[in-house]
Amino acid sequence: MWWCALCPSPNTPCIDAARQALVLWALGYTPRVTVLDEAVLMELAASARLFGGREALRARVQHEARDRGVERLAWAPNALAALALLRTGQADAGAQVLEAVLDAMPVSVLGAARPHAQVLGQSGCRTLGALRQLPRGALGRRFDQALLHALDQLYGHAPQAHEWQSVPEAFEVRLELPSRVDDAEALMVGARRLMQQLLDWLFARRSGVLAFTLRWAHDAMRSREVGPLDELSVRTAEPTRDGDHLCRLLAEHLAHVQLQAPVGELWLLADEVRPLVERSDSLLPDTVRPGEALPRVLERIAARLGADRVLRPVLVADHRPEAMCRWQPADQPLPRQPDAVSETPQPTFLLAEPLRLAVRAHRPIYLGELRLLLGPQRVEGGWWDRDDAQGLTRRVARDYWLASSEHAGLLWVFQTRAADGGEPAWYLHGVFA
Repeated sequence: MWWCALCPSPNTPCIDAARQALVLWALGYTPRVTVLDEAVLMELAASARLFGGREALRARVQHEARDRGVERLAWAPNALAALALLRTGQADAGAQVLEAVLDAMPVSVLGAARPHAQVLGQSGCRTLGALRQLPRGALGRRFDQALLHALDQLYGHAPQAHEWQSVPEAFEVRLELPSRVDDAEALMVGARRLMQQLLDWLFARRSGVLAFTLRWAHDAMRSREVGPLDELSVRTAEPTRDGDHLCRLLAEHLAHVQLQAPVGELWLLADEVRPLVERSDSLLPDTVRPGEALPRVLERIAARLGADRVLRPVLVADHRPEAMCRWQPADQPLPRQPDAVSETPQPTFLLAEPLRLAVRAHRPIYLGELRLLLGPQRVEGGWWDRDDAQGLTRRVARDYWLASSEHAGLLWVFQTRAADGGEPAWYLHGVFA
């Protein structure tokens, strides 16, 4: 578990709207987003690999959070601990043990303890560490079991249940302007804030917008001929969530609008949305076209990264499993591929080195006794494959079997043959997916 707690700036005019905007943004990173008291919390452990690892994801979240008006955020193994760190202004536990950091905190950082903070303070219990030292039975009778349960959750001794937020099916957000605006182009200041929320919503839905509407409310002191609302609809040629493009497009349209009265409120609505086909952040050149031949693509990647860093497998006419394939630079011509060298099932994964197995009553053992299903397939060869540096020949003489393990599934095992006078032995060489 890896939780991040965020709190909008207390100077934000509308805290609820700011908190909901943070929820939309957080849902773009993980579906496990919840609101707890004044903070938005998200569990990011499952998303770390998708965004380049924990360090990269943490740096990205912190950067984007600042752009969205977040002054404080905290990281911890569970939600209540992250909220406690946030309330005390700490980003994380640092090099200290989290339990020791929590023990030094005032009891008020725990929401379940706040109703009892005065009574606890009068009794001299002002920190979480002091609260934990009180007898649990007496504490439960004097206050309630909810306090004990929340204390256990805070220290990670009990599981936490949360009400997860979800991405709204439709997008409509409102913004009250700090002052009346009488120039249409000046509406872009507020519209950009709403547009950021639209982009967060689109990112969470993995979608792009085809049409959206900016609506504004006229001042109550307008003339009788002017209606209470006016709006501007904008369409795009294709689904997009390119914020710069959408803002430029909206600014171009607003340049032709004449406001009929001062404006005090804005709304932004997504009228038409389509799923957006994501572009892969890969090593493939940006100019790769659908249907382009793989060899040409590999040649260009090799030219970009270096021939020794882009390899492809080549089949070899050899019955020894570890010698059936070799790797060559991708920009080299592919040699003629041999026909299939085996008619029996081949395992999905080969061990780097065969694992010698124990034997009981002449049967190989691996997580229990193995049941031989199919075989033997005799493999003998390699007498020509000599390693002069080590002065040995990679000759093998084996009987392969398809075996079944009650706990490990289908396995590929072999028994060495006593071709050189040695004792036969069993080995695990492959695993079927």
